[in-house]
Amino acid sequence: MSNSIPTTPEAVRKQAAATNNRRRRQARSVSRQWRRRGLMTAYIIFVLLPVYWLLNMSFQSNSEILGSLTLWPQDFTLEHYAKIFSDSNWYMGYVNSIAYVLMNMLISLAVALPAAYAFSRYRFIGDKHLFFWLLTNLMAPPAVFLLPYFQLYYTVGLFDTHVAVALAHCLFNIPLAIWILEGFMSSVPKEIDETAFIDGYSFPRFFVKIFIPMISSGIGVTLFFLFMFSWVELLLASTLTSTGAQPIGSVMTQTKGASGIDWGALSAAGVLTILPGIVVVYFVRNHIAKGFALGRT
Repeated sequence: MSNSIPTTPEAVRKQAAATNNRRRRQARSVSRQWRRRGLMTAYIIFVLLPVYWLLNMSFQSNSEILGSLTLWPQDFTLEHYAKIFSDSNWYMGYVNSIAYVLMNMLISLAVALPAAYAFSRYRFIGDKHLFFWLLTNLMAPPAVFLLPYFQLYYTVGLFDTHVAVALAHCLFNIPLAIWILEGFMSSVPKEIDETAFIDGYSFPRFFVKIFIPMISSGIGVTLFFLFMFSWVELLLASTLTSTGAQPIGSVMTQTKGASGIDWGALSAAGVLTILPGIVVVYFVRNHIAKGFALGRT
């Protein structure tokens, strides 16, 4: 039996060696676990430190921010947040940004869903070339299209409107949405389409009631990326707007006054700018997890 007491010197030495090896393996395993935890802790601190410092500055007065280095507010104040919510120049920046971001997400998704279905279900002349051409739009920086958009929108009267920014972002977001959704749609068997049509479903009814729920994870991932690009993009948004639809990113670059830069208000605005992204991630977090596992992303 393996648990019997050794009766010979050779057996005693073998059992001692096996015990020592087992203890060394356990010690190495514990050491690796502590190293991994240490590295993960250091990484989390490295990532969250700028966010904490931004939050810390938003509760400090400008004199304290420009004075000594403090790890937490010595003179806690909410005046910077009060200024943002009471000054229309500040809070309208958030309203404008959210308005054109939501418009862009709706337009991009409405165009990308049927286009991605066509690419995933049908074969036609030049389909692969057209699909690749759509992706090439993502390879160009927004500055390339800045002057054409500015002249076109100024001529047709769309300058300084939410629609102008939403449509400009569609140039980048629609190809991205088509590329992501096509990967999810291609994973759905075509037999489901045929079975639904045999059962008497019309195409709109099949698409809304059966097909879209099957790719809900892909739609969640797509909305996340659409929001991320449109929310953080500043060059087109600030150039195509002036006062009526100025985004918060553009407002934040204009905080310098006669007394200098208002660091506290700028920090508070930065904290509030992060919150919409956190809200979006919270609502689509399950879809994002499934999407990264199953889709193109």
